[in-house]
Amino acid sequence: MTDLTALKYTDEHEWVALEGDVATVGITDYAADKLGDVVFVDLPSVGSSVTAGEVCGEIESTKSVGELYAPLTGEILEVNDAVVDDPASVNGDAFGAWLVKIRVEPADVDALMDRAAYALLTGGEA
Repeated sequence: MTDLTALKYTDEHEWVALEGDVATVGITDYAADKLGDVVFVDLPSVGSSVTAGEVCGEIESTKSVGELYAPLTGEILEVNDAVVDDPASVNGDAFGAWLVKIRVEPADVDALMDRAAYALLTGGEA
């Protein structure tokens, strides 16, 4: 089980786990629930650069198409091909089905929300 209090969060409903200078990024269970059944995931290419707050991918569900925003600026080191191959895995385990790993400036993560702030954003549903 993932320690949700150890993660950081964005107002675009993404979670970030930092290890050294590598940020692992996924969408929250709240986002997965609101999206409904995820049927397609489009992620940025390994080696590409992403900028915090800008669209870097797409998540489609049976209900809607959602944009994936980069929570931090950096270089894409790895994408989770298992999620691309089986998008529904996001619904089954939002905190286990990470999307991308980004090399970042570790201090930038401090600007993201903690679990309590994210719970306030989602009306306590997080």
